[in-house]
Amino acid sequence: MVDRLANSEANSKRIALVESCFGAAGQPLAIPGRVLIGEGVLTKLCRKKPKARQFFLFNDILVYGNIVIQKKKYNKQHIIPLESVTIDTVPDEGELRNGWLIKTPTKSFAVYAATSTEKSEWMNHISKCVRELLQKSGKAPTGEHAAVWVPDSEATVCMRCHKVKFTPVSRRHHCRKCGFVVCGPCSEKKFLLPSQSSKPVRVCEHCYSLLMSAGLGPRSDSITLPGSNFNNNTLSDDEDEDDSSD
Repeated sequence: MVDRLANSEANSKRIALVESCFGAAGQPLAIPGRVLIGEGVLTKLCRKKPKARQFFLFNDILVYGNIVIQKKKYNKQHIIPLESVTIDTVPDEGELRNGWLIKTPTKSFAVYAATSTEKSEWMNHISKCVRELLQKSGKAPTGEHAAVWVPDSEATVCMRCHKVKFTPVSRRHHCRKCGFVVCGPCSEKKFLLPSQSSKPVRVCEHCYSLLMSAGLGPRSDSITLPGSNFNNNTLSDDEDEDDSSD
């Protein structure tokens, strides 16, 4: 079915429409063999709060962005290669229902559908696309994934020392290895995690020790962050790009 749609005029028009909705700031999406499987609005669990995002599932990539005008204009386009994706269901909790994790080596996050049927359809289609891609390429499924960040609202105190209470001065940071919300003194180290960044990223003391004991250090790319327990008004390396407009 996908192969028949790949070169169809209807598929080309649908992809062209998605490109136009993202405008000049978006990446070109039309390439030979690419098929738009489906689209819809999902709630993405961002660092500060859940937010509605427009998602587009293609047979080889997952694209999402901020909704400016529904079905007309989107921005902050993100493109995720499906070969690197693993998905896991998330138990219902309070108002957050019908969710699952989208995990990749670079970034992992939770999304929620409006209904259980919609969740099943998304998960089934994503799994099928990933499976077919891996079969064609002969590659093995991705083994390592970035940690899912714990939302700010779930931590009033540091999740490592359990002592520092978060305030406008003692601000929250996220460990890139475990995803915990931690204080400045508990996350003064940076470590190179190549799957996430070409530069060393913030890690908590616990994960830093584990990385070192695993034989990944000492390294010249392991550094200490000076004054990391002080607040500042600049965009830090802890800012989730989906929250930067808040």
